[in-house]
Amino acid sequence: MKEYWTSLASLLGVLAFCQSLLQVIFPPELRFACLKVSNRVFNLFSSYCYFDITEIDGVNTNELYNAVQLYLSSSVSTNGSRLSLTRALNSSAITFGLSNNDCIIDTFNGVSVVWEHVVTQRQAQTFSWRPLPEEKRGFTLRIRKRDKSLILDSYLDYVMEKANEIRRKNQDRLLYTNSRGGSLDSRGHPWESVPFKHPSTFDTLAMDPVKKREIMEDLKDFANGQSFYQKTGRAWKRGYLLYGPPGTGKSSMIAAMANYLSYDIYDLELTEVHNNSELRKLLMKTSSKSIIVIEDIDCSINLTNRKKNNNNTSPRNYYDPEMRCGSVPGPGEDGGNSITLSGLLNFTDGLWSCCGSERIFVFTTNHIEKLDSALLRCGRMDMHIFMSYCSYPALMILMKNYLGYDESDLDADVLKQLAEVVDKAEMTPADISEVLIKNRRCNPKAVSELLEALKTRANRNLLQNGILREKNSEDIMEDEEQEKRALESPPNEGSEFEEPCKKQEEEDEEKMK
Repeated sequence: MKEYWTSLASLLGVLAFCQSLLQVIFPPELRFACLKVSNRVFNLFSSYCYFDITEIDGVNTNELYNAVQLYLSSSVSTNGSRLSLTRALNSSAITFGLSNNDCIIDTFNGVSVVWEHVVTQRQAQTFSWRPLPEEKRGFTLRIRKRDKSLILDSYLDYVMEKANEIRRKNQDRLLYTNSRGGSLDSRGHPWESVPFKHPSTFDTLAMDPVKKREIMEDLKDFANGQSFYQKTGRAWKRGYLLYGPPGTGKSSMIAAMANYLSYDIYDLELTEVHNNSELRKLLMKTSSKSIIVIEDIDCSINLTNRKKNNNNTSPRNYYDPEMRCGSVPGPGEDGGNSITLSGLLNFTDGLWSCCGSERIFVFTTNHIEKLDSALLRCGRMDMHIFMSYCSYPALMILMKNYLGYDESDLDADVLKQLAEVVDKAEMTPADISEVLIKNRRCNPKAVSELLEALKTRANRNLLQNGILREKNSEDIMEDEEQEKRALESPPNEGSEFEEPCKKQEEEDEEKMK
């Protein structure tokens, strides 16, 4: 045993001597140079290249690192064997991430890349005004050399774009409204915000499915149309006009659009805006990827004076503000509001409206005939959406929402009666929803109550239409009788204009004499 320890000690001594001899013969500078040369030789014959993305670049946070972390937290990360779960502040979703020193394979345009999350202990720090984390974190991207140009030109931009999209979806959406009287908040902004929690979606929206798909496809084409709008030289914005009777779901449609695109909503109250300049400033303070809403635009302020001025025969100066597509209220009218139609048109389609991107303008009204035609043309309101009374497909959606009933859950005779009476009843989705909510504890009672309400409304509409037709027919008969009496009357009992004509002829004859 003693001989064993003696031989081991001598072996260790020889190794220590050899190590010291190597340090004398090969100093650190020479060893570093050899390592550097060997790495270059290895990289020369290797078909891969590597890119390091550190968490902290100097003293600043690397935005690309955060973008890669968010991008890998999407469906890409579900392929990993070991994941970390995080939930950011003001976020409504849990995100996945790569664990320490784990790697994952991603594919872009048919090219495979490897991401590795590298975490190492940071060496002892010297004094710094901003202490660094104890761990040094970063991502290493491994790609083939032949794919280098494709990855660096397109893939990293794609990663940044997807990360921004994920960040926007994870954050709580906000509902903004302009401050009362044009006042500013503590940060100097004219908009006040609250979290937007409206649950309306296109799946729950009581509307014809074909029309819903058309709207959803139009919204999707708009959101993905940045290159198209740039190529055609058009501002990246779109306008929607929602019109129809009250209670047909115009506000729910706006909420569904915001939830579908993950956009914020700016609810503009025109009565709180004093002039066109203030309206323009409000537009400049809105963000991209937002929906700017003006509800009940026909009731907000007076924008229809242009049609009234056409009936006025008195000469007017062209430079009068009322003659230039606008209307200036009189003293006290609209609370001193001096917004003109011209200012509103410039707000939606003027040069200032192009200073932001990816904005949607939505106007709602119950009476489209009251709006000026200049406000309705394409480029301002590109898509007119009629929110009609509840149809049979919309009724089935409401039955699914409130009662959990599909068509297969209802009796065939009940379905037939509903289909026959729903169009005649002309009830809004809001009216039908109220009947279902009131009886939601008993589904059979809710269906029977709804059917009875639809029949009652249909009969009332039928009676009103009959009375209206009788009244119209009586008016027509009375007009025909008046025309007949006028034709049968003698010529000497004719028009009231005959006497002035005779007097004028006599005066002319006297002048000729």
